[in-house]
Amino acid sequence: MVEYRIDIADANAHRYRVALSIHQPTWPVTISLPVWIPGSYMVREFARHVQGLQARAGRHALDVRALDKASWVIDVDPTLARAGKGPSSRAPLTLTYEVYAFDPSVRAAFLDAQRGFFNGTSLFLRVHGHEAQPHAVSFGKLPRGWRIATAMPSVSATSFIAADYDEAVDHPFELGTFWQGTFTARGVPHTFVVAGAWPDVDHERLLRDSQRVCETQLNFWHGNAGEPAKRRDVPFKRYVFMLHAVDDGYGGLEHRASTALVASRADLPRRSAPKAKGDGYITLLGLISHEYFHTWNVKRLKPTELTPIDYTRENPPELLWFFEGFTSYYDDLLLRRSGLIDDAQYLKLLAKQINAVQATPGRHVQSVAQASFDAWIKYYRADENTPNATVSYYAKGALVALAFDLTLRTQSSGSLDDVMRLLWQRASDAVGAAGKRRGHAAGGPVDEALIAAALQTIRGRSMARELAAWVHGTDDAPWLALLERMGVSNRQDAATSMAAMLGLRISEGPVSGVQIKSVLNGGLSARAGLAAGDEVLAVDGWRVRKLDEALAWCRTGAAFDVTLVRRQRLLTLHVPAAGVAPTSCTLSMTERPDTVTQRRRQRWLTSA
Repeated sequence: MVEYRIDIADANAHRYRVALSIHQPTWPVTISLPVWIPGSYMVREFARHVQGLQARAGRHALDVRALDKASWVIDVDPTLARAGKGPSSRAPLTLTYEVYAFDPSVRAAFLDAQRGFFNGTSLFLRVHGHEAQPHAVSFGKLPRGWRIATAMPSVSATSFIAADYDEAVDHPFELGTFWQGTFTARGVPHTFVVAGAWPDVDHERLLRDSQRVCETQLNFWHGNAGEPAKRRDVPFKRYVFMLHAVDDGYGGLEHRASTALVASRADLPRRSAPKAKGDGYITLLGLISHEYFHTWNVKRLKPTELTPIDYTRENPPELLWFFEGFTSYYDDLLLRRSGLIDDAQYLKLLAKQINAVQATPGRHVQSVAQASFDAWIKYYRADENTPNATVSYYAKGALVALAFDLTLRTQSSGSLDDVMRLLWQRASDAVGAAGKRRGHAAGGPVDEALIAAALQTIRGRSMARELAAWVHGTDDAPWLALLERMGVSNRQDAATSMAAMLGLRISEGPVSGVQIKSVLNGGLSARAGLAAGDEVLAVDGWRVRKLDEALAWCRTGAAFDVTLVRRQRLLTLHVPAAGVAPTSCTLSMTERPDTVTQRRRQRWLTSA
C-alpha cells in the first residue's frame, strides 16, 4: 500500500502539505512527479511547485538526492543499519513535502481560503516499482463546512482508495462549500458539483439537462435502455461532474469517471430566466457533452502511444484528430439528438465550426495528423503565427468526422455511429477477459489501422483514399457538398466584420484599444504590412475604439488608410482594394427535400 495524507498547510499562502507513506519500500527508493497530465498535451513541470521534500525511516532522517527536474532517490546505509545508527532496510519510509497550488485551471492544483482543487499529477509523487499497488488518499482537518467531491472509491468521508497509481492520478478532488446534486442515467448515479456560482443558478435545470446528455450518450454507446445485457457494459459505477464557475473562462479535462469543468458564471442557467437558452448555456452543455463522451473516446478507447502512460516526458499521439476531433463532432450532434437544441441551433454551431476552419490559413500548411503529433509544441503554445502555420485538430478533426459520417450515410447503409460502436467492440475484444480481470474496463488501444478497418467494414470497401486526403493531406474535405446531399443548404455571405475583411485576429478593450494578435497570410492586412502587436488608432483619419466602427464609413472592397502605433512609433499604412472578399457560410434546412434525403437527414440529426 502507498498512502497519501493531504493537509492544508496554509490556505492563504496556497500550500498543501502531503505525507507519503511506503510501508514496504524497495531500496533505493526512486520517486518522481509527472511532468504532464493526460488529456492536456504539454509539459507543465508540476515539480516546480514542490518544496521542503524530506524523508524519514522510523526516527531516522534520510538524504533526498535529486536525479533530474522531477525525480529524486532515497537510500539507506546498510553499515549504519547494522551498527544501529541508521534505519533498517525493512523500515517503512515516510516523505513529507508541500505543494504550492494557485492554478485555477482544470489541469493542476488550487487552494485558497474559499476553495481547494487538485489533480493527483500535481500532488502525488510516484513511487517507482510500486505503481501497481493500491494507493490510498486521506485528508486531515479541513476548514469548517468544507466537503470533498471525487469519483475515487471511498472508504470513509475523508478516505479513498485507488487500485494503482494510474487510477489515483485520474480522479481529481474538489474541496470546499460547493453545491451538490445528483441524478441517475441508465441506473448509474451521477453527481454534479458547482463551486463559485451566483446564487440565482437554476441547479435543477442543470441537472435535468445534464441527465439528458448522459442518457443520450449511454444509449449511443450501449444500446437502448431496455437492453439489460448492455447496461452491464457501462464502464463506470458512478460519475462526477466538477464545475468551477468563474468570471470569464471555459475548459474541461476528462477523467475515467469524472470531469473537471470551468465555465463563466453568466453561462449557467438562472432561475430568473427558466426557459432562456442563450449561446453561453448551449456552449456549456456542449462542454459537458464533450467531456462525457471522452469517458469512452480517449479514456477507454485510447491512443496506443498512451498504453502505458509515460509520465516523465512527451507522449506524442498521432490520433488526436480522432480522439479530440471526433469527440468535438459528437458533442453538439448529441445535444441535438437529446432534444436540448433544435435543428437551427445545431446548424448554427456547425456553421461556426466550418467558418473557423476556413478562416485558418494553416489548414493548407499542416494536416490534422501532423497537428496531432505537434500538439505538444504548437497547439498548447500558440503564438501570433499559429493560425498561419497550424490547424486545430479539434475543429478540423470534427469536420473530418462529419465528412466520414455523411459519406457513410449517403454511400452505404451505415454511419459513423456504427464505426464508433464497432471500434468499442473490437478494442474491448482485444483487451479480453484477462485484461478485464487486471482492472481494465471495456475499450482498449486504438491505432489508425483499427479505425481504417472499422470504416471499411461499415462502408463495405476501403476508405484509405479518404483517410489519406482528409487526415494526412491539407485539402478541405467536401463537407459542404456532403451537407447538400443531406438536405442542408449553405449560403456564402461576405464577411460582416472589419477584422474578417482585413484578415486579422484582434482583441479590443476600453483601455487596451484595438490590438492585433495575428495577421492571416493572404489577407489584406498582410499585403498592407500590418503586424501582430500593432495598435490600431484610426481608419481613414477617423479614430476607432472598436474596429467595426469603421464599417460606418468604409465602403466594402475599397482601399483605405490605417493609422497605428508600432513599438511607440506612429505609422500610417495603405490597405489596398479587396479582390475576393472573405466569406462565411450560413447553413439551413433545404425546403421540401425528396423522401430519401429527408429520412437520411432525420436519422442523422435525431437518430430516429
